[in-house]
Amino acid sequence: MQRNPPLIPPSEKRRFDPLDRNPGMYFKQERDLSVHAIAPMMGVFVVGNESIADEVEFQVDVIQQTKLEAIDISSNLAFLREHFSSALRRFCFAVYSHDFIFSMLNLRAEQVDHPILITECVCNPVQSRSKLAELLFEGYGVPSVAFGVDAVFSYKYNQQIGVCDKDGLAVWSGLNTSHIIPFVNGEPVFEACCRTNIGGYHVTDYLKQLLSLKYPNHMSNITWEKVEDLKMEHCYVALDYASEVRLFQKGAKEAEEKNRCWQLPWIPPPAEEPPSEEEIARKAAIKEKQGQRLREMAAAKRSSRITELENELQGLEFLLHQLENVQENDVPSFLSETGYISKLEIESAVVRVTQSLKKAKREQVEIEEKMDPSMTEKYTLINIPDNMLSPEQLKEKRKQLFIKTTSEGRQRAKQKRFEEELDRERQNELDEKKRLENPELYLEQLHAKHRELSEKFEQRKRLKVNGTHTNESHNSSGGVGCGERLNAAQKERMRLLTTAAFDRGKGEDTLGTRDEDWQLYKLMSKDIDDDDEGQDEDEAELARVTSRLQDIDPTFVAKSEIGPFQTIVEIPRFRPLTKEDFQIILGVERFRCPEILFQPNMIGIDQAGMDEMAGISIRRLPLKGNSVEERITNSILMTGGSCLFPGMGERLEAGIRKIRPFESPIRVVRASDPVLDAWRGAAAVPFSEQTFSRQDYYEKGEDWLRRYNLRYTF
Repeated sequence: MQRNPPLIPPSEKRRFDPLDRNPGMYFKQERDLSVHAIAPMMGVFVVGNESIADEVEFQVDVIQQTKLEAIDISSNLAFLREHFSSALRRFCFAVYSHDFIFSMLNLRAEQVDHPILITECVCNPVQSRSKLAELLFEGYGVPSVAFGVDAVFSYKYNQQIGVCDKDGLAVWSGLNTSHIIPFVNGEPVFEACCRTNIGGYHVTDYLKQLLSLKYPNHMSNITWEKVEDLKMEHCYVALDYASEVRLFQKGAKEAEEKNRCWQLPWIPPPAEEPPSEEEIARKAAIKEKQGQRLREMAAAKRSSRITELENELQGLEFLLHQLENVQENDVPSFLSETGYISKLEIESAVVRVTQSLKKAKREQVEIEEKMDPSMTEKYTLINIPDNMLSPEQLKEKRKQLFIKTTSEGRQRAKQKRFEEELDRERQNELDEKKRLENPELYLEQLHAKHRELSEKFEQRKRLKVNGTHTNESHNSSGGVGCGERLNAAQKERMRLLTTAAFDRGKGEDTLGTRDEDWQLYKLMSKDIDDDDEGQDEDEAELARVTSRLQDIDPTFVAKSEIGPFQTIVEIPRFRPLTKEDFQIILGVERFRCPEILFQPNMIGIDQAGMDEMAGISIRRLPLKGNSVEERITNSILMTGGSCLFPGMGERLEAGIRKIRPFESPIRVVRASDPVLDAWRGAAAVPFSEQTFSRQDYYEKGEDWLRRYNLRYTF
């Protein structure tokens, strides 16, 4: 039997451009198809079709008799991000990969005169095996082909170098699947193997989903390649997942120390230098100049208004003076040219213009109580004693008194409105002065005041709607009468209404003859509970603040302008982005993602974890007795790219110890190189007599591969 020379560890990778070495070749890589080619001394090629490394970049490792050359072509290939099983199904990619392998070895793709050993997964379907054999025999003219399980090759290689024993357990965790294969007397027991559809691909995908959900603003930076690097550099397996989660939930200092920060590219904004004294003085001068200009504009506008009112008043007084010299019969014809109907209307216009002029001059507007002859003639019975009047005259006197009181009330209300408008203008001037002094502070204070008044108004509205202004002394037995639901103000209103209804028709109605009657009328006309005296003032102030905000803040939206199904959304203030805004923190994700290897139900896969699969595989062993189980658990080998997580061995040992008898020997070791040991083991297998030749393929057909099994004894 020919012996192969010892393999030399991989050398440094060199960048390779396949388009330079092989123009016109288009090559793509499937996720579950990473191809490795091994050329031993006798010219036998070992091609691995199953992906064992959790690496995004695609590598072709060409191992020759004296050197190992790793060629990295990841920058020139288009990757397919689809999720496939470990069995090869898309043979178009196998054609691309084999063309590339043979071109790297300077071989003609039409005729490859070298035996080939193909690595595959456990229980590879016969369809996949036969189609690949047909491709090699018909497409490349390969003389013979052999098939072997990559996990077994890795275990046999580590057994050869003394890492594990003849009896043991191979824990293989690859890209898409994980396998548990027991070994007895150096041979795998496939009847007891277990498989779960969880691998490094799922860990990377889960980590990518968590980071994208946690940092949606940086999804463009969370690429598959970068997430793969983060997984390999920072993820670990927790010895006790529940306690580790509680540690992060409490926010302990130890948990903060386990956080890892990924700083994204960020260019700090240029630092703003504090303004100099000259700049501050210049801005203050500009602000003062603007304020002075606004004041001058307001003064000019007020002066123009005063001039217009004075001219109008002079015209009205001149018209009254001319009207005195006009005979009574000529008054209608004289007034027809002026637009007035009577002298009384002109006098009313004089009073109105005079009040407007005083208001424009910031003077106190007073009610002019002058009784002109027309007014005296209108109310002829007011000043006459009642004992000198007949019943009909007394009735007319009450009517005149009612009309006069109503007219005076209107005048007082008008005077009050004038004063309120004057106060509002003064308040607006003060607010404008404050705004010019500090616009930002003024706007912030105005928004705060608006929120305070709005909350107060809404609270009052809710209290009235919910009926919380009722008496608190309810019946303790639970029965609440109608009288108990009314407060004192409502009871008084009901009393007034019932009294007025009871007195109707019993005599002459004198309501309105006195000023107190108007207050009584206001109390009777209220249909809701309005016991807060300052409510009207608050509503007026809220309206003023709302109007002011609409004038100076374009982003402000009044509540009345919002629909019934809309909500008020406050626009956040602009905040410059800092270095912390471009940081991605890896905390609980570091151990949460690899945990799916032991708890696949975390991502919705109802299958067993790796520690549970180990117990199931041991129970499936057909050979019992002679301490076989103890020998197997004493040599548990972890191999495959997903076994590179820190803490993987400790967690696997703790999980297996829970399902094994007390004081059972358990030893978990890691392969010397979990990624490449499968190909090293395949290169050391003497399979020249175990190949399936091209002649057998033509004679027996591809169905004979169903009974083909490789012996792995070195």
